[in-house]
Amino acid sequence: MPLHRRRTSRRSLLGAGARAGVGALGLALVGCADRPSAIPALGAGESPAWFKDTAPFIVHDDGKSLEARLELMRGLITPQRLFFVRNNSVSLDVDAARWRLSVEGDAVERPRELSYADLLDMPSRTLVSYLECAGNQRAMFDLVTGRAAGGTQWATGGVGNGVWTGVSLWDVLAAAGVRDDAVSVLLIGLDAESPEQGFRRVLPIEKARHPDTLLAYALNGEALPKDHGYPLRALVPGWVGSSSIKWLSRIVVSAEPLWTRNNTTSYVLIGDDYPPEGEALGTVVTEQSIKSALALPWPATLEPGSQRIRGYAQSPHGPITRVEWSTDSGATWRDAAVLDPQPQYSWARFEFTWDARPGEHVVMTRATDASGAVQPDDVPFNKKGYLFNRPLPHPISVG
Repeated sequence: MPLHRRRTSRRSLLGAGARAGVGALGLALVGCADRPSAIPALGAGESPAWFKDTAPFIVHDDGKSLEARLELMRGLITPQRLFFVRNNSVSLDVDAARWRLSVEGDAVERPRELSYADLLDMPSRTLVSYLECAGNQRAMFDLVTGRAAGGTQWATGGVGNGVWTGVSLWDVLAAAGVRDDAVSVLLIGLDAESPEQGFRRVLPIEKARHPDTLLAYALNGEALPKDHGYPLRALVPGWVGSSSIKWLSRIVVSAEPLWTRNNTTSYVLIGDDYPPEGEALGTVVTEQSIKSALALPWPATLEPGSQRIRGYAQSPHGPITRVEWSTDSGATWRDAAVLDPQPQYSWARFEFTWDARPGEHVVMTRATDASGAVQPDDVPFNKKGYLFNRPLPHPISVG
């Protein structure tokens, strides 16, 4: 069930700096309201790759990726300023007053176009959900297994946990009269310098029907930051981040399976262990995988003595029920404390106390979720380096 569902007036949502009291758990976690405030426009001639301050991030040399530093995070909800960014070109400065969302395709009876105000006037939903790049922990194929995969070499920071507000994708599609024979829903962004002149991803109609597949216009109670898709993005809980298209402008509903770059050659597991699917070169990546990571730099340096070690764990299959830690390469495991309630699709915080003695150490963590899924001892290699989720051997120097 959604944490929050209400009808909000266009006037209240478009007012700059609008605020309202809230009782919903998700928004209470960040102490913010459920309505987006206005975002100021850039000055003339400014065109940076990103709008947010890059200082708190690991800036990757692809010029498209800002990796979060988990050690800077303290609470359950990731502040906007610390939320990772993955682009396929540059962040856009979109005028919401002129922006439109079109819903079209051979499987809709009433093609339509919606404005930002139209969406704000629809019944809203608020969800707590983590969002994670499919390539998060990709660098570990090389660092842990000695076999490098192609793509941005994310360590552990291609993930964040947010409070998202928007409208159900299915509410928008149903109003366009989706036919019974619809099978594919294609989401297309405005980022024309990205592959295919607008980054795009296909959802099966079953996922599009899920009430928690959102068209989000707010993050943590504020209007979406420009780096995160303002004025509108998709939010597909539990699925890889590439499914949650930013700067969304078109939705195409088809009675035939749709194939694009991002479900044929990219966001596909390509390797000996992954048979092709349809027109794809391997297994199409949809759901994320269960993971855990320490909230420490890689590698880390600590002072000797009793240390409280923190971390985060997430799974698309249900709440995290257990996190274990090991200092002897997994020969023995001890339980960490799993903290906080885990509302809806949230990640979990965990912590444990370690008697850190001088020297070089490796600490590993392993998560288990409510479905019984546990991080595996091995992950078959895939060419693009998606979904790495072995327990990570985190190097720590003490003293």
